[in-house]
Amino acid sequence: MTTKSYHLKIGLFGIGLQAYWEQFEGLQQRLEGYVSVVHKNISSTRHEVINLGLIDTPEKALEAGHTFREKDVDIIFLYVTTYALSSTVLPVVQRAKVPVVILNLVPEASIDYHRFNHLTDRTQMTGEWLAYCSPCPVPEIASVFQRARIPFYQVTGTLHDPAIWEEVTDWVDAARVAHILFHNRLGLMGNYYGGMLDIYSNLTLHCATFGGHLEIIEVDELSSLRESIGPDLIERRVADFNSAFDVQPDCSKDELIRAARTSVALDLLVEQHQLGSLAYYHKGTGNAANADTMSSIILGTSLLTGRGIPVAGEYEVKNAQAMKIMDSFGVGGSFTEYYAMDYVDDVVLMGHDGPGHIAIAQGKTKVKPLHVYHGKVGSGLSVEMRVKQGPVTLLSVVEKVDGTLMLLCAEGESVDGPILEIGNTNSRYRFSIGARDFAENWNRHGPAHHCVVGVTHIADKLKKLGALWGIEVVQVC
Repeated sequence: MTTKSYHLKIGLFGIGLQAYWEQFEGLQQRLEGYVSVVHKNISSTRHEVINLGLIDTPEKALEAGHTFREKDVDIIFLYVTTYALSSTVLPVVQRAKVPVVILNLVPEASIDYHRFNHLTDRTQMTGEWLAYCSPCPVPEIASVFQRARIPFYQVTGTLHDPAIWEEVTDWVDAARVAHILFHNRLGLMGNYYGGMLDIYSNLTLHCATFGGHLEIIEVDELSSLRESIGPDLIERRVADFNSAFDVQPDCSKDELIRAARTSVALDLLVEQHQLGSLAYYHKGTGNAANADTMSSIILGTSLLTGRGIPVAGEYEVKNAQAMKIMDSFGVGGSFTEYYAMDYVDDVVLMGHDGPGHIAIAQGKTKVKPLHVYHGKVGSGLSVEMRVKQGPVTLLSVVEKVDGTLMLLCAEGESVDGPILEIGNTNSRYRFSIGARDFAENWNRHGPAHHCVVGVTHIADKLKKLGALWGIEVVQVC
């Protein structure tokens, strides 16, 4: 199947007051120049920008709202250049019906009071003042947005401050991830791990919150695809394994062939259903073909995860969503859970069996044979990796008791030290509040026992993403 691709579109408009242009020579051109600066900086994110320039009348505002809607923008940046009527803002945002970020950016950090007060023409002085007057209408705009029940967000500072543009870029990045999730096709293959009540998910709630499509897939389909894979494709995939992984000497050729067959079939399954992520689990008893499929799936799912199609085990839909979020931010996102505490080193040990995000591994991911998949059926090859040392962010998508979703996150550090070399992903994490307080604060919010770890600190971006979705974001550290 083929699906149409959609790209993030960013709306931009500045606001002013038409009555000023005849009164103050050069003011309109000066403010249009400021809008151009904003356009240039937002365009540096390499996304399409629909720039409607200065909107200075209610009539133009209505037209702008229709234009943004026709152009299918995902987010609007409203640049306040000087005082302007709120009636030149409300119709734009009302009609477009997308999130809006107010850019309250003055042209310089301070007015040159000495030069200003030595201007000989008071009209010129007023025009100069109006060029610095962007903070003035923001309370008016905020009041109208509040009363119209329109959520809004603010970036406040100076036009040429690099830190400001980093914040704007974070908003664009958050909008991009929301766009990806809205168009994502999440495959659901198999069934829940029986008895893990915390991972059962309200699938309709996920669609209502994030958008996207949930494709229900039978394990039988993957098993059938495996039977169609010829020896040449299997041989090439075994070569891929040896390139991507550090395959240990005790991995048998037969197990590598079995895993390669499943891996190629997985790629076909993803292509046929145009999947951007996958959650799976199947006990695999009573059907030899399905048992063979599901016990040889880990290497293939790890390759998919490493190339931007995250795969979550145990049919953990919430974690598949969290993995897609983190991967879309470009920080990886590996399936994990915390399973032990080291109070001597004050670290939390975290990891999981099944797929690992090999793109964020410390060194090459090892492949090891396991004679038993603990708590699951069968045996086969597994991956052993640890997450790159340095700053990390944990993310959990939480289903709250009030029927909404929440993002729970924590920033910490992946640190050196001994891990359990048992053929699973394992890492040691240190948090600023300590291992004990981390565990208590994290648990307090009722997440599932699974979460996702990504490299670098991105809690600020996650908060912006949550704001765009209108859901709560909690950072424990």
